[in-house]
Amino acid sequence: MKFGVVTFPGSNCDQDLIHVLRDVMGCEVIELFHKQHDLGGLTTDDCVMLPGGFSYGDALRTGSIARFSPIMQAVIKHCNAGGYAWGICNGFQILCEAGLLPGVLLENNNQQFICKNVFLRADNNASRINATVPIGHALKIPIAHGEGRYYADDATLKQLIANNQVIFSYCDDHGNATDTANPNGSMHNIAGVCNAGRNVFGMMPHPERASEEILGNTDGRMIFESFLALTATSAR
Repeated sequence: MKFGVVTFPGSNCDQDLIHVLRDVMGCEVIELFHKQHDLGGLTTDDCVMLPGGFSYGDALRTGSIARFSPIMQAVIKHCNAGGYAWGICNGFQILCEAGLLPGVLLENNNQQFICKNVFLRADNNASRINATVPIGHALKIPIAHGEGRYYADDATLKQLIANNQVIFSYCDDHGNATDTANPNGSMHNIAGVCNAGRNVFGMMPHPERASEEILGNTDGRMIFESFLALTATSAR
């Protein structure tokens, strides 16, 4: 599997992702630019990565301008054909704005930018991104966002929960999804979701910032390892 990492104006986590995928996980990485009209030869067996940052300065609404970047037409076509896409933080916001993931990310309930380590857990093993992560096991992963409060209407929430499309939830260090463990007010403590086809994934926490011993935390590597595992339950 190859990965294509997209850089938008204002991206600041693209090189972090490229480093972890290429140097830590040993994957082939193609660097993509927002003005491109193609994905550099990626196939539907490969994954497009939309990194964190502040695309277009978060003008108007987070992800709302990046959604109209030339490359996003290729990303949408890729996903509609069954190809993989994974958005982290701002990338999650862009995927929601593009209609590739349900729901929207709103301003944190404390109306402040939050940058700290939090805990999250896999709610199920139904998707490639969490297939090998032990259910309920607390992973310590950093967040850094001002608009990370996940919201969806009641009907969408019920569908997400019933279809096991909630891939990660905020929890305490024992794996309990409590109100106090919710850093931004996300509905149902939701930290990440996937689409119904289980080929598009979005999450607010940054696993690429917790994937190396030198950083003192490798919990994020478990998520990359799950995505790359040949035994993933979502493998087509």
